[in-house]
Amino acid sequence: MDSVDLEVLKTSCDWLAAGRRVLLVTVVKTWGSSPRPPGALMAMRDDGQVAGSVSGGCIEDDMVDRVRKGGIHEALPYAVTYGVSADEARRFGLPCGGTIQLVIEPLAAHSRLPELLARLQAGELVQRTLAMGSGAAELATAAPDAQMAFDGQTLVSIHGPRWRLLLIGGGQLSRFLAQMALGCDFDVTVCDPREEYTELWDVPRTRLVRTMPDDTVMAMKLDERCAVVALTHDPKLDDLALMEALKSPAFYVGALGSRSNNAKRRARLLEFGVTEAEGEKLHGPVGIYIGSRTPPEIAVSIMAQIIAAKNGVDTQRLTTVGEAKDAAELSDNSGCVIPDRVYGASDTPHDT
Repeated sequence: MDSVDLEVLKTSCDWLAAGRRVLLVTVVKTWGSSPRPPGALMAMRDDGQVAGSVSGGCIEDDMVDRVRKGGIHEALPYAVTYGVSADEARRFGLPCGGTIQLVIEPLAAHSRLPELLARLQAGELVQRTLAMGSGAAELATAAPDAQMAFDGQTLVSIHGPRWRLLLIGGGQLSRFLAQMALGCDFDVTVCDPREEYTELWDVPRTRLVRTMPDDTVMAMKLDERCAVVALTHDPKLDDLALMEALKSPAFYVGALGSRSNNAKRRARLLEFGVTEAEGEKLHGPVGIYIGSRTPPEIAVSIMAQIIAAKNGVDTQRLTTVGEAKDAAELSDNSGCVIPDRVYGASDTPHDT
């Protein structure tokens, strides 16, 4: 699975290789509400074909109409702003008060897109600096905390995985979760020392290691942009990773298992030196409650909780597996339904 931006860059390279003229459109700034964040990409071919998006569709429609009527003749990048007035905001489908600024870049050899794509496919975090006056781009390795910047003369954009995910276990659930994480711009490492689970691992663009989980966690030097999910159901492996991960700055640490198994796990971790505060960071049972039963559905549940944590959402306010089942049991016993808290009482494979 490709991330949205990677798909846009791949498509742009393919169009250029076929001899077509291509515009690369980047969201550089938004005011108020807007459909897409800064950094979002869209590519447009000289016949109006589009890859990616920068809005809910109306801005794309306007640009497609302009290209189909006039073609692509620009040689240098330029900036445009949509939604300055209330009438224009309504016309282009922007929320009330929303304004979006775009840099529209005619692509050429000096845009260095094939080189950028190659470095991204190698897992590198890349800073691309575009000179508006010449259209030439420079590439460099980006710092983990690098940010997009646009001052009218230069556009600095950051491409590649900004977040890291470590999965403990190479089973079927890990496959689905890894694919979803790749699509959300995570750099994915899978750790499993068991040969029977790793011999057939074949998810492209993931990193597979066979070292012990605690060694892997320490070697990765987890920071605030890291998430760890233990999925083996084997305390000898999961607990090793969790003991180290919970002591790290990782923004998310989760573990597969039932409520009873999770309680036992917390007790074990406290015995091995994890503090009460560190233990409270553990998401277990992992994921939000959506009544999931199959590995793909469980992966959706877990990935949704990771994304919520990444985006600063208070995950304690989400309906977790345990909360939903407690509410369902209360409903069954009292004959009353608890509004907005009961989503079904069936057990899920990750809470049995």
